[in-house]
Amino acid sequence: MLARFKEMKVHRHLHAEQWVRRIRYLILGKEIDKGLLFKAFIYLILTTTAYVYLNPVIYMISTMLQTQKDLLDPTVILIPTKIYYGHLENAITALKYSASAWKSFGLAITTAVFHCVSCAVAGYAFARLNFPLKKFWLGCLVVTLIMPAQVIILPTIIFISRIKQYAFFEWLSDSLGMNISYAMLVLPSLFGHGISGALFVIIFRQFFLTQPKELEEAAKIDGASAFRTFTRVMFPLAKPAILVVFLFTFIWVWNDFYYLKMYISGSNITYPLAFEVSKLSSQIADLILNGEMLENEAEPVKMAASFLVILPPLLLYAVAQKWFVESVERTGIVE
Repeated sequence: MLARFKEMKVHRHLHAEQWVRRIRYLILGKEIDKGLLFKAFIYLILTTTAYVYLNPVIYMISTMLQTQKDLLDPTVILIPTKIYYGHLENAITALKYSASAWKSFGLAITTAVFHCVSCAVAGYAFARLNFPLKKFWLGCLVVTLIMPAQVIILPTIIFISRIKQYAFFEWLSDSLGMNISYAMLVLPSLFGHGISGALFVIIFRQFFLTQPKELEEAAKIDGASAFRTFTRVMFPLAKPAILVVFLFTFIWVWNDFYYLKMYISGSNITYPLAFEVSKLSSQIADLILNGEMLENEAEPVKMAASFLVILPPLLLYAVAQKWFVESVERTGIVE
């Protein structure tokens, strides 16, 4: 009887230990990243981060869709009582949205295409070819990456003002269908020196370094030159790097205002969206001063203008998100 009692006691003890172990595995997990506690912590961090980034966008959309009555009503915070598109229409008119958006698209896409080609050539040369002072030129490339644009902006403007006088650049701007000032914004990317061009050269270099040398050796056996090997073998393989460089260039050129302000001048040309947004505040101030707009309508119009500017990049990223994330992992940026 005593042995039976001890056996039951041991059995209950083992059963309790099993339940404790199961609860511990459920909360902490057999591995550190498998338990509920770790997952709850990760979801808390992700939710907080998402709220920090999405809250301004939600506030922007809510404000631009509110009516005059909702704007004056303190009880209306995020959800308007009625959807109103008047502020959006005013922003479209003030920004000259159709012409300005096409100008921004043309500038961003042209620069992105030139960057993808020129930076790929430079990245392949630094990764695979041997030429004199290779490490020195790579060091110069890194220096241009870390050097602020404000340091060289004055000599750059002087240089551009001089080369504008040559007929070649007038022909180039006419062939691109751009004002010569816009051509000067695009021209550096043709030589891999546009906005953050050094970073894109390094991205391509990092990608080409990960490719097997057997591909080039097979091309050499078939009699292919270095240029033919690049165009027929290596460049088609660089689709992940091309996508990363294209998206980065597009977003940065689309949002750029500094170079636009420095290079573009003239009263009879269409400005990109980034420049039109910078003039919006003064336009709204004039409308309020002339009595054509109420003072409390200024903020919704600004919110609508900001939304219109960020909408194309958001749509582009939403479409290319899957391939973009995969491309970032394959280009070596995360290393």
